[in-house]
Parts: sequence; C-alpha cells; structure tokens
Amino acid sequence: MNFAIIGAAGYIAPRHLKAIRETGNTLVAAYDPCDSVGILDRYFDEVDYFREFERFDRHIEKLRREKSSRAVDIISICSPNYLHDAHIRFSLRVGADAVCEKPLVLNPWNVDAIGELEKETGRRVCTVLQLRLHPAVAALKQEIDNAKSGEKHEVELTYITPRGRWYQYSWKGDEAKSGGLATNIGIHFFDMLAWIFGNPQDIRVLVKTPETTAGYFEMEKARVKWFLSVDKKHLETVTPGQTASYRSIRIDGRELDFSSGFTDLHTRLYEEVLRGRGFGVEDVRPSVEIAHAIRVTAPAQSDRALYHPLVEG
Repeated sequence: MNFAIIGAAGYIAPRHLKAIRETGNTLVAAYDPCDSVGILDRYFDEVDYFREFERFDRHIEKLRREKSSRAVDIISICSPNYLHDAHIRFSLRVGADAVCEKPLVLNPWNVDAIGELEKETGRRVCTVLQLRLHPAVAALKQEIDNAKSGEKHEVELTYITPRGRWYQYSWKGDEAKSGGLATNIGIHFFDMLAWIFGNPQDIRVLVKTPETTAGYFEMEKARVKWFLSVDKKHLETVTPGQTASYRSIRIDGRELDFSSGFTDLHTRLYEEVLRGRGFGVEDVRPSVEIAHAIRVTAPAQSDRALYHPLVEG
C-alpha cells in the first residue's frame, strides 16, 4: 500500500516511518512546514516532500484523479494535536484512510463528527493506542476481566516526563492547541485505565498547573489516584539523579512492570490496521472524554485520602 505522512519532521514520525517500512509498504509523499526532514532518507527513497500544505493537497488529489500507481491509500498523521481533526478530514476527502497519533481529536463532539465522515466517505480512521498492545498491559486486562465481579482495585498512576522551558512556549504548552497535560501526555494512560477498569463514574481534579495535574477517578473496577508532571523536581523526588521519564502503575500495591516491550508497538499497530482491525473512533472515545473533562474541570479541595502521594501540601 502507498502511504503519505503529515508531520514528517516531528518527534513521533520516525516510529511511523519505521512501521510503514517494516510492514512492507511504501511512503510516496510527506508534508511538514519545517524542512528538517532528512529522516526520510533513512527509510525511503523517492518521497515527494512538500513544505506547503496546499501543494501537498494538490499532489495527493492529482495522484488520486489520475489513478496513479502512487495514489495514496493511507495517510499517517503526526501533526500537532489541534490539527488532527482537520488532517483526518483531509485524508477522508482525498479517498484515503487515516492513521492518527494521539489524541485523535481534542473534544468528544469531534469524535462524533469523524464517525459521521467515515460513514459518508466509506474510509476508516484508526488511532495510536499502542499501550493496549503491550504484553504486560494485555495480561493485566485479562487478569482484571477474570477477577471476582464487583471487586474494586486500588490503582496509583504516576507519569513524570521532564520538559525544558521550550515546552511552555511551544504549541504543547498552549492548552487550546495541545489539550493540556491530561491530553498531551496522559491520554495513553487514561485509555489504558478505561480499557482495563471501565469508564470513570467520578472524575475529580485536585491539582492543575501548566507543569502538573493530578486527580482521582472512581472507575467501574478501580479507585485511581493519578499524577502527571513535566516538572523535573518531581522526577528528582522519585528517582534522584535520573533524567529519563518515570512511569509507574501500581495495582493493589503491586507494580506493573512495563519498562520494556515498547520497541515495536507502532509496527504491531500498523499490522493490525493493515489486517482491517486497529483502534477506531469508538475505541478512542473514553480517553477523549476523560481528558476533556479534566480540561474543563477546575481543581477543587477534596478529601486528602484521594490525593496522590506526590501532591504537595
């Protein structure tokens, strides 16, 4: 199959390029307003690159109308979060399926609109929820599914991924563009929690700053204390001297070990997409709804017993 990629210069693009190549497909076109796209040469020859979206649009449409052997079947979307909705719509309009990085969209009503466009165009939209493919996460889901009915588990999620000053000056630091920390760095984990423990019945936001957000979920099968941060002082608190990201999920006091096994998850995801499966619009709905609820909920004082241990005060 022929692929095109939007956001070829981005951080996550190499994982998509690798997945496209390893699944035996071809990249025929790429777009990014930043022209630092030499990474393309590592994976593919003869990629038509465009710095202006209008020229990229015209090229993809021309290939389709001419029924060219290079006509695009699937577009991989690695652009900033707030552009995903528009780039998905573009993909469907030009007769291509879409594989979109997280978050698929920023708002629940955008999920509805994308679903309607799928029906109108007959094309598919898949998103990247690769944690569902992680062996340790899949094993945990099976364990919880087989557990005693009605049992509530105590869960503690901690994700600290330090970012420099640039973060707040980029689109990632603009909540209207990134969706804030809950969307930009938390949505994979929120999807995983909803997939395993069921949708939240109660969402509380206890802390919300540009660098940190924390709160509590009452889910169908779990009580969850969660903490997300891009502040390096929190990393120093939990792992002094470490500079890499820290991720921890504890279930009933037991640590879920998923420190390894991330290497080929994008390739596995692409394999699922190409088999006609993959994670679609309805799969992503719970995590989009959770992240949106966090974004629009003001932090409130609550029972201290609900607070994550890293919450100060």
